[in-house]
Amino acid sequence: MRTVFLRLLAVSLLLLTGTAVAAEPVRIGLNYPSTGRYKEQGLAQARGALLAIEEINASGGVLGRPLELLTANSASKPDKAVENVRELAAQGVSMLFGGSSSAVAIAAGKEAAQHDLIYFGTLTYANETTGAEGHRHMFRETYNAHMAAKALAAYLNDSLKGKKLFYITADYGWGWSVEESLREFTGTGDKAAHPGALTTYPRPRESDFRSALDQAIEAQADVIMLVQFGDDMAMALRLIHSLGLKDKMTVIVPNLTLGMAKSAGSGIMEGVIGAVPWCWKVPYQYDFAGGKAFVEAFTAKYRTYPSSSAASAYSIVYQFRDAAERSRSLDTGKLIAALENHRYTHLKDEQYWRAFDHQNVQSVYVVRSRPRNDILASDLHEDFFEILLSLPGEEAARSLPEWQQARRHAGKAEKL
Repeated sequence: MRTVFLRLLAVSLLLLTGTAVAAEPVRIGLNYPSTGRYKEQGLAQARGALLAIEEINASGGVLGRPLELLTANSASKPDKAVENVRELAAQGVSMLFGGSSSAVAIAAGKEAAQHDLIYFGTLTYANETTGAEGHRHMFRETYNAHMAAKALAAYLNDSLKGKKLFYITADYGWGWSVEESLREFTGTGDKAAHPGALTTYPRPRESDFRSALDQAIEAQADVIMLVQFGDDMAMALRLIHSLGLKDKMTVIVPNLTLGMAKSAGSGIMEGVIGAVPWCWKVPYQYDFAGGKAFVEAFTAKYRTYPSSSAASAYSIVYQFRDAAERSRSLDTGKLIAALENHRYTHLKDEQYWRAFDHQNVQSVYVVRSRPRNDILASDLHEDFFEILLSLPGEEAARSLPEWQQARRHAGKAEKL
């Protein structure tokens, strides 16, 4: 009897040990701003990621193991983001994601490569992220400046004929990239005819925007291209509103998010035009079941609608899970192979991870902020955007020859 008991005990211990090993969590690291002027976009990413993890764990986890989220505050500072990557890598994460500016995402992605980890960019719109600065370990889930500018030009070009544009651009990589793409596709490359001003980045002051707006008034501009993001955009828009310029000029904010619109306010946002990779109205207007399910789950959990920032983080967690399941591995090389050229439909129409640059090719939407009274009458007072146009990803994205030309110009290899 004693022998039988010992054998049963040994089997039980083996089963328990096996369960313990199987239950060891798969850690992923979110590098996001929980403080600073982009903190609203950071909070949205954290919420989207946590919702995805909750759903995935409820359905069995990743390779039979639960997902665990580790987070670090980048404060939208590249050097802090790099430090975070080192710390998260030391804690054993299997992948990293996040970002609130292209400078942060590019720096963090390069550091992730040093640890042989994939870095998924969330809010990083500069062309360079998957262009001149792209590398094998960087995947961008959202669209880029080239794609947003292509969509805006498709909507605006007829109405811009004969109009003078004035660019107010954040003085760093993302701002330069957006302005360059917009000038190219809107035919406003002549800076004498369509002037502009650079504003301090980071932490521009109201006086910076006032000086730029004085120049726009002096130039008798018809359109203000406000190449600003987060709370910086909200500050500039409030000044535009207080000066009464919206009655005289069309205001375009090339890259919008719901968080930015809420920060600025419904009255100040009214009539502003911009581009988004996704907004919560998209799945309802185009009947995308996965997107509707996400919006309803997110709204029930957080009592606010998800922004494109939340959708990006949510999608990334699922894409990591799916790549791990397809490759039956957490090995970085195998995950990269499983992602490249993978096509999927989740929150909207079909998207795919392009192999040559790791850019996520997807539809782009041009939106306009609705009238203030309509927003205030809507559920949660968050129905900001009217969708004006949808441009397919293949029409919006850079071609391989265009990408190779950008790489050559930067002195980079024509292959990741």
